[in-house]
Amino acid sequence: MPLIPYHPFWDFEEETSLTKSPKMDIYEKDNKVIAEIELPGIDPKNIDVEVKDSVLRVEAKTEKASEEKKKGYYRKELSRGYIKRAIPLPVEVVNEKAEADYEDGMLKVSVPKAEEKKKEKTKKVKINVKK
Repeated sequence: MPLIPYHPFWDFEEETSLTKSPKMDIYEKDNKVIAEIELPGIDPKNIDVEVKDSVLRVEAKTEKASEEKKKGYYRKELSRGYIKRAIPLPVEVVNEKAEADYEDGMLKVSVPKAEEKKKEKTKKVKINVKK
């Protein structure tokens, strides 16, 4: 399986520090393409996974609230973010059969590889030229 070259601008954050790009590993195993994506501390119901045209897209919303009360002051902080990543898979896959599991902060997406298309034999045709 060929490696996908990394381009530094893929992870470029546009104007906001709220959008993050998660780290992931992609590999082949048992005739499937497997993607393991780091998404620690995210509620699985806030994760969207899509495989379309052999491109894996992962989006998630994060929200974290913390409160601290001490003598003489009160502080409450909210942290919100958005995680988004789209990456073309190295081989053709069967999009409809994608499966995803989330456990201990890791999202694991498994998609069966598509069968290679059989090369069609070429047929030579003689062209009749009319005068």
